[in-house]
Amino acid sequence: MTGSADRTEQAQERLTALLHGAVADSIRAIGGYAGGVYLRSRTPGLLKLAVLAGLPGPLFRPWWRIHVDRPFPVADAHRLGIDVLLADATETMRRYPQLAAGLPFQFGSAYVPVVGASTCFGVLTVLHPSVPDPPEAVLDRDRMTAVAEGLGTALLSLEDDAGVTWDHEPLCVRPPALGTCPARFGRFTWDPANAMVTGDDALWDLLGTGPEDFAGTPEALASAVTPDDAGRLLAALRETSTGRPPSEPLSVRGGAGGRRLLELWTAAGAAGLAPRSRRVNGLVIDPGPGSAAAEAADLLTEGVFALDRLGTVTYANPRAAELLGLPRPELLGRPLWEAVPWLDRPRYEDHLRGALLSPGSVHFQVRRPSGDPGSGRSARDEDEWLALSVHPGPDTLACEVVPVGGAASAAQSAPMDARQLTADEVAGDGSADGITSAPAQYRPIVLAIALTEAVTARQVSEVVMRELLPAFGGRRLAIYLLQERHLHLAWETGFPAGFLAPFDGVGLDTRLPGVDTLTSGRPLFFESMSQLAAAYPDIPLDAMEGARAFLPLIASGRPVGSCILGFDRTRAFSAEERTVLTALAGLIAQALERARRYDTEAALARGLQEALLPHRLPAHPLVETAGRYLPGTQGMDVGGDWYDVVEAGDGLALVIGDVQGHGVQAAATMGQLRSAVRAFALGDQPPDEVMSGTNRLLIDLDPGQFASCCYIRLDPGTGRARAARAGHPQPLLRHPDGRTEVLDLPGGVVLGVDPGAVYPVTDLLLEPDAVLALFTDGLVERPGRDIDEGIANLRTALSQAGAPYTRTGGPSLAGTANRLTEEARRAAERPDDIALLLTTCRSERRTRRH
Repeated sequence: MTGSADRTEQAQERLTALLHGAVADSIRAIGGYAGGVYLRSRTPGLLKLAVLAGLPGPLFRPWWRIHVDRPFPVADAHRLGIDVLLADATETMRRYPQLAAGLPFQFGSAYVPVVGASTCFGVLTVLHPSVPDPPEAVLDRDRMTAVAEGLGTALLSLEDDAGVTWDHEPLCVRPPALGTCPARFGRFTWDPANAMVTGDDALWDLLGTGPEDFAGTPEALASAVTPDDAGRLLAALRETSTGRPPSEPLSVRGGAGGRRLLELWTAAGAAGLAPRSRRVNGLVIDPGPGSAAAEAADLLTEGVFALDRLGTVTYANPRAAELLGLPRPELLGRPLWEAVPWLDRPRYEDHLRGALLSPGSVHFQVRRPSGDPGSGRSARDEDEWLALSVHPGPDTLACEVVPVGGAASAAQSAPMDARQLTADEVAGDGSADGITSAPAQYRPIVLAIALTEAVTARQVSEVVMRELLPAFGGRRLAIYLLQERHLHLAWETGFPAGFLAPFDGVGLDTRLPGVDTLTSGRPLFFESMSQLAAAYPDIPLDAMEGARAFLPLIASGRPVGSCILGFDRTRAFSAEERTVLTALAGLIAQALERARRYDTEAALARGLQEALLPHRLPAHPLVETAGRYLPGTQGMDVGGDWYDVVEAGDGLALVIGDVQGHGVQAAATMGQLRSAVRAFALGDQPPDEVMSGTNRLLIDLDPGQFASCCYIRLDPGTGRARAARAGHPQPLLRHPDGRTEVLDLPGGVVLGVDPGAVYPVTDLLLEPDAVLALFTDGLVERPGRDIDEGIANLRTALSQAGAPYTRTGGPSLAGTANRLTEEARRAAERPDDIALLLTTCRSERRTRRH
């Protein structure tokens, strides 16, 4: 067991090292200032950010997880296996408006899939300044692609050891230095199993010793790094080895009295190993002695402080510490939003994101609460407004803070927020459990863009759950739709099982907040369950304490339903949040109303399609057939695929076809073609004349569509067949011994293009117990996958299906059809319709006839 755990830990350490190196190399290759790598997770279809370099993780939490089907560049790079290069913010908005709405800043970005052999492990991404010259961008992409290819090759060796997935929070690391950086650093590893400390050359240089003179113990390391704080370092090492590393860099005194920072961590995934001491990795940082510039800044009357690109405070003069309300030692070495909690607000966070991502300075006002600890001011004093200016550099963000009305000309001349925040807005941070998101002013844009892709009520509800709940820290959602003056539950998540059942179907005369918000047209906000209980004393409440928001869903003056947002804790709703939530409710109502009309039209289209497809296939004593049809999941779930079996003289006509497109028009065209083919088949015309006649009919109808088709006329008594094909995929033939081949039928162009098209006829022999498979391309074609691969997989599945006779113990032909379409039936998304027709001649009946 221990050996297995050691191998797992070593594999995770190697994975972490590979990711760190690849991100740093990518940033250098493309001239970026930040980057990261996404990896597959154990959750199907979900990518997780594994390493983030040059940006503080908490500020970018909404982008820690990306689903591969989302319209984001990371998802496209992984799903399609392509490089995505966005030169600037304009191109980002044009191609990926949801990303641009969430991060509306001036930066470019590149995304390259990490592929080893045929396995896509994830995506490398780099943020860089806007690229004015497209040819240079192409060159940068090629250099970054080489890094991704090298990482993919390296990850292949880890796939067998522990699997290459990521299910942890991202590791936030410093990027390679781009500007003048006086700091030095060295790395070390302590293995409690053998009590040995090993380090790199940079560590020995920083400590002024050599590996031959180093005792190799944690005590020796602590004494060399910080003689005065050795006990703190040893305690931190022990805590880290048990899986509890410090939450922020450890600030200690060096041998000459200077300050040193230490970052400690264990290997990713070590928390899942057996309880024992774990190997500890460390980084010793020496910021260097205080410079003359720092000494001069200490004397300024304006507050000045500096952040590294991870948001850690690396310098603060006395005036900055005074205005921020903390002693300097409590500021240094800590992330700004942890040291100064009242800066942890979505509005402020967005300004900091802008400074980290954009080249220009950022100016904004912040409000320090009057009762802030360390401010020296009582809660009875008025809150103080401060003007904050952030000036980004390649490695450091220089910050200036002065009271509003202070003497700093840069801050005074800078554009400020036009409207000052109220006390409620400062308190209402819109976050829960530390989860931050894009600021409230961007949520209507993000939600509106996402809702344009939702066409059904379920899809609208999923978008609201995905985009709206995290934005405001919500944990529960319920959507009710109005039908015949009653509200019916359409979607719920997060509520106790069965709790909402009694409210399903309530009339508009019932006194409930969900009813009152719709009938009055006014949203209702309750900061706590006690407030809700006081306003509605007779309604049952769930056991979870927290705030609630009830929003009316009204589209173009027509009531659509109501939306309930639930929170796990009490909270205030600022004026801005109330305005934004009310606007979002209008967007949701419009989308649901559109979805309702869509559902009506879709029901009509489905009814039309069901009427056009065969309800049963004709029975024949010598032939067994089985057909399957699966609609696509995009659009109206209806399309132009069809199959048919028609009595043609003393034989049978086997038909399959595919009309271009989806929707009512495709279904209607399919019905016309099916009727035409049936009419020609009933007249027992030769296959080439059937194809030619149907082709001319489609051209005369001129629906603006074309179609593919395969027509086979079978003689059940002899098994002989004649086939004609119009641009359709080649059929498959499974011989009685299991050997399966792709038939090579000469064919003509698709129907509806060339009135003079010729469709050659090919003779076939269908042996007893052989299976002929006709199918449309939806069964074998998937985005990002070659169609030949899909045909090969179908050929293998048909070969392994067995002889189609229940009497001999094999599967029925219907069972074989189910098996061949099983994967498609389970798929959450089917981009195209699927039609399948299987045919076999019965061996016992053929023998008896002869």
